Amino acid sequence: MKRYMRRRVVNYFNQGMSVAATLFGLFFMGWLMWTLISEGAAYLDWRVFTENTPGPGSAGGGLANAIMGTVMLTVFGVLFGAPIGILAGTYLCEYGRRSWITPLVRFINDVLLSAPSIVLGVFVYEVMVVHMGQFSGWAGAVALALIVIPVVVRTTDNMLGLVPDTMREAAVALGAPRWRVTVWIVYRSAMTGLVTGIVLATAQIVGETAPLLFTSLGNQFWNLDMNRPMPALPLVIFNFAMSPYERWQHLAWAGALLITLSVLIMNIAARAVLRSRNTD
Repeated sequence: MKRYMRRRVVNYFNQGMSVAATLFGLFFMGWLMWTLISEGAAYLDWRVFTENTPGPGSAGGGLANAIMGTVMLTVFGVLFGAPIGILAGTYLCEYGRRSWITPLVRFINDVLLSAPSIVLGVFVYEVMVVHMGQFSGWAGAVALALIVIPVVVRTTDNMLGLVPDTMREAAVALGAPRWRVTVWIVYRSAMTGLVTGIVLATAQIVGETAPLLFTSLGNQFWNLDMNRPMPALPLVIFNFAMSPYERWQHLAWAGALLITLSVLIMNIAARAVLRSRNTD
């Protein structure tokens, strides 16, 4: 009975600590959301979505150019980085299990995963911006893609590793070639994890500022040409939040709220779509 009571006490203690840690994290997340909503919601008007960023001391202006720039940089960054990450993760888990290069690639990927984003920005600056002779949206997209790749590689490697080998063996026994087993069996079984990895990578690069300072630089005007400096919400928030102009500070709060809501909506939408696929 003493041993049983001791186990119950340990169990209740661990459960209580888990609940307390969860509530601790939810408290600060709720505090953050409340601060962003209370400070930024009042300034989310039609001008934010229809007018470009204002000049110093201006009473008007919005974030239309920065919003479009963020969308373009994020889309191209994911399009460049996600396929490379999925293919690299597929090789590590499916084709390179016994290869000597697999542990080396995983080690390098872990290093890139923890590398400061500003280092990647400086690298792209030296490789692209210096040789092109100008800042551009393409350089910013490449810098963001370098952030996407290690995240997608890690999640793809882990998610494919969770698929039982018996499913692969059954498909091979039926005469399916290796590539078809990977695409039609392994990918379908791990689809939830793969999409989650891409969404996590997208959420990470949406708010990145440091690499864009060295690559896309920013632009106060409407621009759809990726060969020129490209505006972005994180750059606008970085510049406007520290400014002495009241309108700039208001737009910085509105931009921060927009980024947070976009990440939240992406996560909810991805989970809803994947849940409906699993139920079907």
